Amino acid sequence: MNFSKPINSVLILVLALLFTAFHEYREEKKTLYLIGDSTVRNGGEGNLQRGWGNVLQDFFDSTKLEVSNQAMAGRSTRTFIKEGRWEKVLETLKPGDYVIMQFGHNEGSVPDTTKAGYRGVLRGMGDETKELTWPDGTIETVHTYGWYLEKFIKDTKAKGAIPIVASMIPRNKFNDGEVERANQDFGKWAKDAARRHGVPFVDLNSIVADQYDIWGQEVVKGFFERDHTHTNEAGARINAWSVTEGLKELRDYDLKDYLKKDKPTLFLIGDSTVKNGQGDGAGGLWGWGDFIAPYFDLDKIKVQNHALGGTSSRTFQTYGMWQKVLDKLEPGDYLIMQFGHNDSSPLDDEARARGTIKSAGLEAENIYNPITKSQETVYSYGQYLRQMILAAKAKGVTPIVCSLIPRNSWKDGKVVTAENDYGLWAKQVSEDTETAFIDLNQLVADQYDELGETYVKAHFFNDKDHTHTIEEGAELNAKIVAKAINGLNEIGLKEFLKNE
Repeated sequence: MNFSKPINSVLILVLALLFTAFHEYREEKKTLYLIGDSTVRNGGEGNLQRGWGNVLQDFFDSTKLEVSNQAMAGRSTRTFIKEGRWEKVLETLKPGDYVIMQFGHNEGSVPDTTKAGYRGVLRGMGDETKELTWPDGTIETVHTYGWYLEKFIKDTKAKGAIPIVASMIPRNKFNDGEVERANQDFGKWAKDAARRHGVPFVDLNSIVADQYDIWGQEVVKGFFERDHTHTNEAGARINAWSVTEGLKELRDYDLKDYLKKDKPTLFLIGDSTVKNGQGDGAGGLWGWGDFIAPYFDLDKIKVQNHALGGTSSRTFQTYGMWQKVLDKLEPGDYLIMQFGHNDSSPLDDEARARGTIKSAGLEAENIYNPITKSQETVYSYGQYLRQMILAAKAKGVTPIVCSLIPRNSWKDGKVVTAENDYGLWAKQVSEDTETAFIDLNQLVADQYDELGETYVKAHFFNDKDHTHTIEEGAELNAKIVAKAINGLNEIGLKEFLKNE
């Protein structure tokens, strides 16, 4: 029998169906276009400046939506149109696509035919115009900032796409402890343009400025590269995350539905009280991080314990452990950090040189590190926590700070707490960064006090170690952490706990 013809026919049919399905899939994939200036797109060889549009794709599911960053450094609303850049976007813009527009940084000069006035626009939302005659005889009509934004909006809607207006990100300029905002000029006019046409508005200027005010000028300056306008990658990621936060608040628009929804991961970082050794109970000692996973629905969230014994908030970073975790973090993940036990060590001893300055402030001290045989700037315990918190938030991750678990140290029948030092400083950092806080030190101490010194020593610790718990003690601490997470109403981690 000759089966070649039927088989060939079936093969052709299957290939045709696959091609059709692939074609339909490609047709359904939407594009998010970004137009703006260098605060949206920046970089290049030798240039460490980055715009938030450079990293925005990381926050979206690339199989469903592609981010096309068409922003260009140095452009204003006027020159973006004048140079034909907007026309190129319109050529590929299709129904159902999105356009986020963010301008304002380059519009401030008086419009004229000089180099300085080449990109300036008229201020406001009105219909005023100014006619310019260029040396070659070309006549240009310059409009207001609002007029140009409205053109972007109307052109986008005419193509069946959805415009989203964003106010410009703030500069690193502080007055009396507060960042300078654009809510009386370009930010206000952007909002007015969106409202006039009934299109979405993301007040990026206010969202970012609110964070900057909380963090303060000393922290914020670390997010900028070479000047007060352009961010580095960390600053760009903070701004990109802020964009997504604004998008989540938009009703009746599905763009937020394209944000990544992969199963999130709960990362744990800390010292040996979170993970002792290899997490295998060597020597009978365990960290609470090895017993936290069973409290979660692991079909909905992953749990990874990256704590490392012997590290402080400083050396967890200088040893490179933090960078390895940071590289793994994805938007939507969670991060619990608990340090402090090793931070009280000397700053520059020849054994480990792992200590930090005892405070939650911004103090710093230059030392010679005998371990690395090099100069090192050492910061406060609070500042090292703050660095990790801000880096995590910049990646769209939700950090949670835990105060350190108490040691098996007693005074007058009560366990000794860290309420006046590391527990206090962890709480202060959490408050000034608006980060969720679990006062694990006090919660465990309360349980220890209730059970009594004799019981705690017999069931939770061995006879040789007053810091590290045995299995029963680690299980208790994990149970307390899980219960505390269930009480954190301001974040979504509790939704992944098992319903028991």
